[in-house]
Formats: sequence, structure tokens, C-alpha cells
Amino acid sequence: MRMTFLGGLLWGMLAFAAWAAPPNFLVILTDDHGYADVSTYHPTDVRTPNIDRLAADGMLFTNMRSNATVCSPARAAILTGRYPDRVGVPGVIRSKPTDSWGYLDPRVPTLAEELRRAGYQTAAIGKWHLGLESPNLPNERGFDYFHGFLGDMMDSYTSHLREGVNYMRRDGDPIAPAGHATDLFTQWAVDYLAARGKSPDQPFFLYLAYNAPHFPIEPPDDWLQRIRERYPDLDDRRRRNVALIEHLDQGIGRVLDALRDAGLERDTLVVFTSDNGGELRYAQKNDPWRGGKQSHYDGGLRVPFVVRWPAQVMAGVRSAHVGLTFDLYPTCLEVAGVARAEDLDARSLLPALRGEPTDPDRELYFVRREGGPEYAGKSYEAIIRGGWKLLQNRPGGAWELYNLREDPQETNNLADSQASIRAELLDALQRHVQRGGQTAWQHRDDGR
Repeated sequence: MRMTFLGGLLWGMLAFAAWAAPPNFLVILTDDHGYADVSTYHPTDVRTPNIDRLAADGMLFTNMRSNATVCSPARAAILTGRYPDRVGVPGVIRSKPTDSWGYLDPRVPTLAEELRRAGYQTAAIGKWHLGLESPNLPNERGFDYFHGFLGDMMDSYTSHLREGVNYMRRDGDPIAPAGHATDLFTQWAVDYLAARGKSPDQPFFLYLAYNAPHFPIEPPDDWLQRIRERYPDLDDRRRRNVALIEHLDQGIGRVLDALRDAGLERDTLVVFTSDNGGELRYAQKNDPWRGGKQSHYDGGLRVPFVVRWPAQVMAGVRSAHVGLTFDLYPTCLEVAGVARAEDLDARSLLPALRGEPTDPDRELYFVRREGGPEYAGKSYEAIIRGGWKLLQNRPGGAWELYNLREDPQETNNLADSQASIRAELLDALQRHVQRGGQTAWQHRDDGR
């Protein structure tokens, strides 16, 4: 259902008057999951009944963006509440130092560190992608428990290797589990929640980061066969992607059922989102937005975003709040009763969850640094403010300017005709770039 603004405001004032105890947090992060590849947003060929159920039971956000168009910067922002270049991760962290474009600043506290200090049990399951060695291993960055994959992507969902190297770990120990990665991460989360159900008095934070539907697009054979039978004429690339996402959705459903079966559903704030938009090369969909992963058009930035908290958030509500995925950080701290640092860039989602008005003109900043012949280690940026968006999609590329209120699909470039607005946004963008330049993004072996 849709709720009127006044009704939402009145309800929110009552519902958020107080909560008896800090809730649990379950953050479900998928990888390269396009906005249009969640069926609750609009009709599509992919079916995601479990994500849709989560949205029906909570608040569906229609105007949320990732902090970055690629993996590591988006994850660094979510876990620190700061723009990624301000914590040393303007680009993708990779296993090869010659092609790695970030180093998570060990001095910056993660959400897990802050919540653990407040008495939470903390766990990360699935894809990490924020460092392969000390001091940036999950157990060193606030997580009591880690069961997952340290690297950026897998050569195969079933071999779990990256360029032939095993990055699967349980805490600090290498492991070699058998099975599809989505099924493994799901089962480990189910087991974790069952264990937490036996200790309900201690709140927990579970960060469940799937690597699906990131390429290689490898759905289990039985799931692929289902889609072949349903869509015999569908392009094979799309068919494989639909099968991988529907298999992922089934896993998310198992996790949500485990939360309910453990008696933890009502007092757990659940968030579902993606690290960035879908990859167009692999037939992932971001409709109605232009572009995809790696692009500063909204297809690369807009992400599905759902919050469910049965004890506090009314079901069946849609929100057009303008936000970024790192807004999870201050939201969780505020709900847990933890004082937030002064230098956070993120803003709490609690006003939106209450149905209160929020700032539609908020300034949003995006950056990506990359190597290779096209980028040569340089960065490109974008900024949104007051309904205007200024962007580049490659270093040194032409600046593009769009009026998002009149042209949300970014089809009419106004960079030449609106020179004064372009100049204002360039000035604001330069200040962000200067601020990000204060943080090193390469590790120094000399310890300085």
C-alpha cells in the first residue's frame, strides 16, 4: 500500500517514540544487482518473490544510489559512513598490487567496530573485497566472525578460486568448501542466525554480502533449466542472468525464514541493497535508468533498497528519499544508541523511516579510480545537487550536465547551455576531490 505523507508522519511519531532495546541488524548486499532485476519495482522477466516479500513487509526506497559504480568503494562507504576516497578506497582493491586502486584506512572505524564496542556480536559472511592481508582482514576490522571470500570475484561459483588462488576463509583459516557460492553463503547465514536465536539477549550485526549476480554468470543447472522451460525464446545471456538472480532470491528467502524461525524477526532491522548497478555486458537490467556498472549515469548508481523492521517500520510504504547506501552507517548507530563521529559524510535514514520530510536537494558525490589503458590510474567523478547532475564517465572525458527533475533518463546534455550551473557544480566537485586527496589510497611498506 501507499501511505500519505501526513499519515506516515503521524504514524512515525508514535512508532519511533522509543524502542525497548537495541535491535539486531541484518544487511544483505548483492553484487551488480540491477534496479530492474528486482521484480517489486516494476514488471520484468525475473521473479524475486522473497525480496518482494521483504519490500511488502517494510519500506521500499525508489531514489537510492550506491556510493560508487564498482565494488570496493561502495563497500568501503557502507562500512565507514564516509565517501570512499576519504577512507582510501577510490577504486577497486585487487589481488595484484599493480592493478589495485585502494587501501582501506586502518584508522577509520567500521560499523562493525562501533557496534561491537556497544555490545553487539558481529559477523561478516560472503564477499569481503576490502583487503587481502593485515590490517584489513574482516576479523581485524570489527567482525567477531568471518565466513566467506576475501577477494574481488571468483573464477567460478563452484571452484571459489581467483586466478587460481584460494581466498575462502573461516576467520583466518583457509577453507575449501564444496558447492555453489550462493548456497554456501546462504547456509552459513542460516546457521549463524539459528545460533543467535539461542542467545537472543545479545544483539547482533550480520553483514551478508553475496557475490551473485556478479559475473561469471553461473546459475546451478536446475535453475537454468527452469528458465529455459519458462522462456524458451529468451536470449541465453539474459536467461542465465535470470536464473542466477532467482537462485539468489531463493537463498535470501531461506535467510529470512531462518530469522523468523529463530524468533528474531520482529526486532531485527533488515536492509537489502546492491553495491552498484547491473553490468550491461552480461544482460543485467537497470531500467528505466541509463547506463550500468562503471557508469556515472543512474543505471550504474541507482540500486534497489529495502528496509524492514517489523517493530518500528510500517509495512507496504514507498519512499522517494534521496540517499546513498552509506546512510546505513549512521542509521544503525543511531538506532543502537551509539554516538556518531563528527566527520561522517552519511546521514541517518531514520527521518525517512519515520515518514518525515528529507532534503531533496542534498549534495551527493561519486568517484572511481581505475587502471588499464583506458583509465591509466586516473579517476573520474560526478556530483548531484539541487536536481542537477554533473558527471564524467572516463578521466578527461567531456563533462555532461543533466536536469534530473525534467530529464531523469539523462538524455539531454546541458553542459554547454547551462554554463553557470556547470561552473557551480565544478567548484563544489573540486572541493570534494581536494578533501579526498588528504587520504592515501596506496599502502606504504615503510610504515609511514
